Amino acid sequence: MQTISSREFNQNVAKAKNMSDTAPVCITDRGEPAYVLMNYAAYQSLSKHPKSNAERLGMSVEDLEFVGEVEFPRCIIADREELF
Repeated sequence: MQTISSREFNQNVAKAKNMSDTAPVCITDRGEPAYVLMNYAAYQSLSKHPKSNAERLGMSVEDLEFVGEVEFPRCIIADREELF
């Protein structure tokens, strides 16, 4: 991802817009990421097909239902005095 400072963004908006035509641009504020500038087509592609968390992880809904049925063994935690 390309990066531009907020000062440079304010001084040259056209440059930032041109940069965002190829990839999103991170705008920093005092060295920390603060905003992302992207062209409208990229925004539409993100908002058009919202993915579920399962899809983002590459899992199907059926896989998630199976995960919900897993039981984990109970963990017994000893007192600190018993360990030493």
